Amino acid sequence: MEVNIIKSLKDEIHVELDDLTIAETLKVYLNKDSSVLLATWKRDHPTKNPVLVVKTKGKSPKKAISDAVSLVTKELDKIESDFKKLK
Repeated sequence: MEVNIIKSLKDEIHVELDDLTIAETLKVYLNKDSSVLLATWKRDHPTKNPVLVVKTKGKSPKKAISDAVSLVTKELDKIESDFKKLK
């Protein structure tokens, strides 16, 4: 997966992702974090990659994204484990 940091400040980051599903998933998980003031994605045109925009207070945006990725991974691992039990 291609990730390109477009803008990085102390409390704000803009990250270009190559997958809209990942951008939407991260947005949902980031918005569950109380230190995240804003988590959304934008796309200038349907042929362009989405840009994830994250603004935080009390936590760096990179740490917030890292925490969101960890939560997504944890839940996906649980889903995988549950499906393996069905066999």
